Amino acid sequence: MATRIREKTEAIRKNRDNRPRAIVKHVRISPSKVKFVLNNIRGKKVEVALALMENSTQGVAEVLVKLLKSAIANAENKGLNRADLIVAETWVAPGPTMKRINIRARGRADRLLKRTCHITMILDEAK
Repeated sequence: MATRIREKTEAIRKNRDNRPRAIVKHVRISPSKVKFVLNNIRGKKVEVALALMENSTQGVAEVLVKLLKSAIANAENKGLNRADLIVAETWVAPGPTMKRINIRARGRADRLLKRTCHITMILDEAK
């Protein structure tokens, strides 16, 4: 039994994606708002994407600048050249939703959903 587990572990390790990545979790911004910004930087060079995010007025831009810098640092740690990097893949997944109550007239209450998200960014070398 133990040998089968070792074989599975080796197969997983062999098939792992080794591109540099960065992940941020539990960001207090709705995933639908993040998608618009991520679509603008997907496929662009790292320097162009960083300039777009630093000059953006979107609220999520600060988080994405920090995430992109982290991914760049991970790539440089793996020995990749910063000038050759592009933003290969980016996606956002919904995180846990905080449920709150908004008090209304006549003793009623409305539900407030405070959404969070997890953002993943993968870099790759330009070909």
